Amino acid sequence: MNKDLILSLKDKVIQIDRGGPESRVGKVLAVEDDHIIVLTEDDGVIYYNTHHIKSLTDNAKDGLQFDLEVPEDFEYVTAKDFKSVLENLRYVWVQINRGGPEKLEGVLYEVIDDIVAIISHEEVIRLPLFHIRNVSYGVKLEKTKPEEAEAKNDSHNSGDKKKENNDKNEDKKKDSEGGKK
Repeated sequence: MNKDLILSLKDKVIQIDRGGPESRVGKVLAVEDDHIIVLTEDDGVIYYNTHHIKSLTDNAKDGLQFDLEVPEDFEYVTAKDFKSVLENLRYVWVQINRGGPEKLEGVLYEVIDDIVAIISHEEVIRLPLFHIRNVSYGVKLEKTKPEEAEAKNDSHNSGDKKKENNDKNEDKKKDSEGGKK
C-alpha cells in the first residue's frame, strides 16, 4: 500500500480488509514504511504488515464505531520497520495473525534473519517473517463500562427528564384549570 495514502488515515478509525479473520476496525496510531499500528477495541495494539493489507476503509460520512478514548500518554512499542517491531517484542507473549489456521500465540523467542521463533506450549515454531500478516501483544485500553456510560447519560439527561416532568405537570394543571371554567 502507498505510504502517503495510509498517512492520510492517521488518527482516523478505519477497517482493515473487508472481512475474514484478519479484518479489524481500529484507530491508526502510527504509519511506518512497511507497517501500520492500529488500536482496536478487542485486540489492543496490532501491528499490520502493509504488504498483506488488501483494503482500508474509512467512512467519510458517519465514521466507524470505536468506543475507546486514547489517552495522550498511551505507550506502545514503535520501530522503523516490521522486523524491528518483532525484535522489540522478544520474550513477550504475542499473537501472530488474527484467526484461521495461521493464528499463533506464544512467547516470541527470537528473530534471526527473516525467521521468527515462537514458543507455544512445548513447541518451538519457526515462521518466515514474510508470512506474518500482523502481530499484537498485551497492550489494551479498558472500554467504558456500560454502567458508567449510562450514569453519564443519566446525569446529562436527568435535567431533561425533570424538565419533561415539569412540562407534563404544567399541562395537567392547565387542563384541569381549563375544565373548571
